[in-house]
Amino acid sequence: MSRVPGWLGRLGAGLSRMGRQLEERRERAAAEAEADGPGGVPAAGPPGGRRGVPGPGAGTAAGGPGEDAPTPGIVPAPPAYAPAVAARPDPADAVPWGVRVAAEAGWRLLVLAGTLWVLMKVISAVQLVVLAFVAALLITALLQPTVARLRRTGLPRGVATAVTAVTGFVIMGLVGWFVVWQVMDNLGDVSARVRDGIEELKRWALDSPFHVTESQINDIAENLSDTIGTNTEQITSAGLTGVTVMVEVLTGMLLAMFSTLFLLYDGRKVWEWTLRLVPAQARPGVAGAGPRAWRTLTAYVRGTVIVALIDAIFIGLGIYFLDVPLAVPLGVFIFLFAFIPLVGAVISGALAVVVALVTNGVFTALMVLLVVLAVQQIEGHVLQPFILGRAVRVHPLAVVLTVATGGLVAGIGGAVVAVPLVAVTNTVVGYLRAYSEEQALRRLAVTAGEAVTASGPGGAKAPGARPPEPPGAPADPSDPSDPSDRP
Repeated sequence: MSRVPGWLGRLGAGLSRMGRQLEERRERAAAEAEADGPGGVPAAGPPGGRRGVPGPGAGTAAGGPGEDAPTPGIVPAPPAYAPAVAARPDPADAVPWGVRVAAEAGWRLLVLAGTLWVLMKVISAVQLVVLAFVAALLITALLQPTVARLRRTGLPRGVATAVTAVTGFVIMGLVGWFVVWQVMDNLGDVSARVRDGIEELKRWALDSPFHVTESQINDIAENLSDTIGTNTEQITSAGLTGVTVMVEVLTGMLLAMFSTLFLLYDGRKVWEWTLRLVPAQARPGVAGAGPRAWRTLTAYVRGTVIVALIDAIFIGLGIYFLDVPLAVPLGVFIFLFAFIPLVGAVISGALAVVVALVTNGVFTALMVLLVVLAVQQIEGHVLQPFILGRAVRVHPLAVVLTVATGGLVAGIGGAVVAVPLVAVTNTVVGYLRAYSEEQALRRLAVTAGEAVTASGPGGAKAPGARPPEPPGAPADPSDPSDPSDRP
């Protein structure tokens, strides 16, 4: 029992100590509340001090001058001699403005490049269908004025379409048959002339100042024969590839014929259905750009056909009067390759010169070259500016780059459709730019009218008042009475 008083004394001392600690914590909390001030805003303290931390020079709990009392849970203020540390800026603000603009433009360009890459992959996968449809568009642009004239005479749309399409396809078929017939009929004569031409070239090479010997010519001929003999498999595979290409060409021709028929008959409905796929906000601009693009395509196709026909007639007549065989097939070849700007004229002219060289000799080849150059100069400086006009004028550099790109992507078909595609795109972009500027001016005029109405008598705008629409303003795309929304 002697230990009980000692244990009770220690318990009482512990309770007293805990009471003093609770009291100190209560006083400290009250002091912090008073330091924060009303509304939770920190009150002004001594310079260099913090909330709950005495400033320099305040005495410590032990009474030492110039020392800060270490308050539990609170970081003491840095000493006065410590260097100032500047706050770090926002990382976005640290990047220069030019770099930020370049980054914003860069990722958008990457998205556009990815979209174009996917689109090119899709087009390459269905290249035959795309080229057939584009060819149908070109043929439709050539034949559609004839359908319109027949309808103005009173013929129904179906009859006018059938007459125009059948006549056009029959004419193209007859031209193709005539070319094949001419080639087959003159094949024997051409072979004999080619042999004679090769012998004449051999004699000319022996008598030329280049000091070519007969043994060298024979070696070249033997090398050519050996090359043909060793590459028989490659030549056979090339022939099989040619058969596959012919099947694809026939398939594309059938697709182009059917597409042409439907475009001639239901072209307007196809265009209206296409417009319904465009967002409503952009529909008025696209609806205005479509007819202008079609007029540009029609002008390009008609002008190119006229220019190609003139080239084929005059160069073909020159070849015919120079007694070069296959004058008609060469004329048709020149007509077809005239649809490939710049490059087609060079290829067709070179073929005519080569045929004249191997069949009639060097002098005839030089005369054919003069005829081709004269006709092409007249075409480039007189016919194309006069017939095509400024509506479809494209810079020669753009033509060369476009033809090269189209040829690399889709071969001869891509080279043919590249230039009209660029011409149509140029027209559409120019119209949409002018349309957007006009819409901006109209919105500015509407805003000015609203400001004038609001500043009328009393400064109040009449309920439901709306400034009048300017003349020729497009209909509201959200209005259900807009005719472009109708099926």
